[in-house]
Amino acid sequence: MLKHKKIIGSAIAMAVAAGFTAAPAIAGDLTIASWGGSYQAAQSKAIFQPVAKAMGIKIKEESYGGISDVRLQVKAGAVTLDIIDTGSGGGARGGVEGILEPLDYNKIDVSNFVPGTYLPACVGTIVFSTVFAYNLDTYKDAQPKGWADFWDTKKFPGTRSYRAKVWGAIEPPLLAEGVAMDEVYKILDSEEGIDRSLNKIRELKPNIAVWWKSGAQHAQMMKDGEVDMSSGWNGRFDVAIADGAKAAYSYDGATLDYDCFGIPKGAPNKDLAMKFLVEASKASYQANMPQYITYGPTNTKAYDLGIIDAELAAKLPSHPDNAKNQLVINTEWYAKWEKVASEKYQAMLTE
Repeated sequence: MLKHKKIIGSAIAMAVAAGFTAAPAIAGDLTIASWGGSYQAAQSKAIFQPVAKAMGIKIKEESYGGISDVRLQVKAGAVTLDIIDTGSGGGARGGVEGILEPLDYNKIDVSNFVPGTYLPACVGTIVFSTVFAYNLDTYKDAQPKGWADFWDTKKFPGTRSYRAKVWGAIEPPLLAEGVAMDEVYKILDSEEGIDRSLNKIRELKPNIAVWWKSGAQHAQMMKDGEVDMSSGWNGRFDVAIADGAKAAYSYDGATLDYDCFGIPKGAPNKDLAMKFLVEASKASYQANMPQYITYGPTNTKAYDLGIIDAELAAKLPSHPDNAKNQLVINTEWYAKWEKVASEKYQAMLTE
C-alpha cells in the first residue's frame, strides 16, 4: 500500500504565506485523502487501486484531518486534493459552504443506494455505526448493553473513552437518558437541547480517561486495555478484535451513518475526479470493502453479486437486523447546528 502522508493545516498555511505553489498534478493522476489506518488500508485494496487499474490512472493516497483541511486549502487557493473521504456531516457542511464541488448525478448512478446516503456534493461510499466497545476481561459476569450502561459507572465501573469532536457524540447522551430515537433530534433542535446533552457528558467526565481523536486511536486503546469502554466505529473495533483485542460491542442504540466521497472546490483534476466517482460508486467495488473491514456498502446491489456471504452480511451495520436497532444520523441537523454545537462541545472539554 502506498505510504500515507499527514496533511497538516498549519504547514499548508505557512507554505501559502511563503509564496509556495504546489506543482501541478501529472495528467492521469489523482490525489485522494482519507482517514488513514485500517480504514484507508481497506479502501486502498477494495476501491482506490482497483478503480485506478480499471481507469488506467495512478492514485496518490494521503491521510488528512477532515473537512477543516479542505476549508483551509480552498480559502488559501492552494487546493492539492482531488477527492476526499469525509463523514456525512462534513459532506453536508462542505456542500453548504461551497468548499466541495456539486456532483453530477446524471453520471453517478445512485438509483440503488441506501436512501439518504448521498448529498449534493458528496456521494456515499460506506455505511458504518458508532457503537461502544467494552473489555471482556473487565466485565466478565455482566456486559453493558446500551448507552445507559455506558453512563452507569456504579453498575459498570471503569474508565471510558469518548470522542473529542461533536459529530456522532451529541446523540448518545440523550439515548442514555432513555429518550426515544425519534425524539432525539427534536430535542437537539435548540441550544437548550444541546446543553442538555452536554450536561449528560459532564456527568461522565470524571470517568473519561481519553478523549479520542481518530479511529486508529480508539481501536488501539481497546486492544491494549488502556480503557474499559470506548465509543467508536464498528469496523475499527472489528479489526482490533480480529487482531486479539478482548472486546465486544453491539448495535443496540448505535448511530447509523455513512462516509462519502467529495471533490474539493478548485481540485486540480476535477473532471477526472468525477469520472473516478462514477466508477467507484459501482456495486462491484463497494462489495469488496466488507472483505477488509466490516462497513456496509451504500450501493445495495453489492449484496446481489455473491461477493458478500450471508455470515459477513449479518455483521454489517446496514444489515436489516442491525439497522432496525439504530438511530440514523440526521445530516440536516448537522448542517444547521454543527457549528454552534461544536463550539459548545469544545468549551465543555476545556472546563
